[in-house]
Amino acid sequence: MRSSVDARFLWRLAGTYVIAAMAGALATQIHIPLPWMLGPFFVWAAIALIGPRPQLVPMGRELAQVAIGVVVGMRFTLPILLATAGLLPAMFLGTVYMIAVTVSAAALLAWLARLDHVTAFFATAAGGVADMAAVAKLYGGTAQAVAVVHALRYSLVVAIVPFAVFFFGEHGPATALSDDASGSVLLAPVALFLGYLGARALKPTPLPNPWLVGPIFVGVALGISGVFTVHFPPIVIIVAQVALGTWLGAQIRREQMAALPRVTFIGLAIACYLIIGAGLGAVVLSFATGLPFTTSFLGLAPASITEMVLTATAMNLDAEVVTAFHIMRIALVSSTVLIVFKLYLKMRGVRLEP
Repeated sequence: MRSSVDARFLWRLAGTYVIAAMAGALATQIHIPLPWMLGPFFVWAAIALIGPRPQLVPMGRELAQVAIGVVVGMRFTLPILLATAGLLPAMFLGTVYMIAVTVSAAALLAWLARLDHVTAFFATAAGGVADMAAVAKLYGGTAQAVAVVHALRYSLVVAIVPFAVFFFGEHGPATALSDDASGSVLLAPVALFLGYLGARALKPTPLPNPWLVGPIFVGVALGISGVFTVHFPPIVIIVAQVALGTWLGAQIRREQMAALPRVTFIGLAIACYLIIGAGLGAVVLSFATGLPFTTSFLGLAPASITEMVLTATAMNLDAEVVTAFHIMRIALVSSTVLIVFKLYLKMRGVRLEP
């Protein structure tokens, strides 16, 4: 019986990633941006809406983020780090602006979708879906509605922003995705293992997304110290993108959306509102700092750091700046979310039951 279950699991696993790889390969042929991520995402999102769900590799998304985090982190040099540090005030103000946009989105969501203010706030807050759903439930909100709105926001941003940036933004000068091509391929597993240890070290902390942030810190340390230079073969990033795209597609849950049709419809509108808000903020940010609009937009975009950094890298933009903006957002949101939540309730005239 056990061997039969294992065989079925392996067949489903193989089928999932064969379909994902074929989708990625097709996406490269028709010149879709980020083909190895968006191809599997679109295909598996469509399949998930019909019914069948992919069988995911255990920790596939986490390990993919480790690889991307190390590669991006090693792009940092001391001059780049110092130049990025000079943008700290802009990063702080940009994050505060996006927090204000999400708070206004919460008020709109509560009104249009007829949700309580606790659920609406955590459904739009710029945090991880699992964390926001858990905190919402703790304060009497509806975790399922939070999960639906987050999945829609996450999916719509990933589906729209790369296309918008690729077709309407300006590409930067051509650079390699990874690092020094003269570095050693043999050291790549060592760097990835160190990145994994960095993620594990941050896991017990309250910092969200340690699987990406920890490896970025490790990559920065390795890049600046010059302990060794690594060349990551392109297949490393391709495999990571396939794993991410498949995981993203799996977040589309037909049963959740069917159970909350009004929330689903309004959630799509709120996701568009957040994207527009980020775009308007990016215009001001570009004018104030001289950063390209595309870099500013990706830095403020209301999505996961991983996909926005990959988009910046694929367009040869300042992926380091985009990374720094999102790390600032993660740090500021995670440390102030409950303070902003209570302020939001006070503004709306809502009192929590003791």
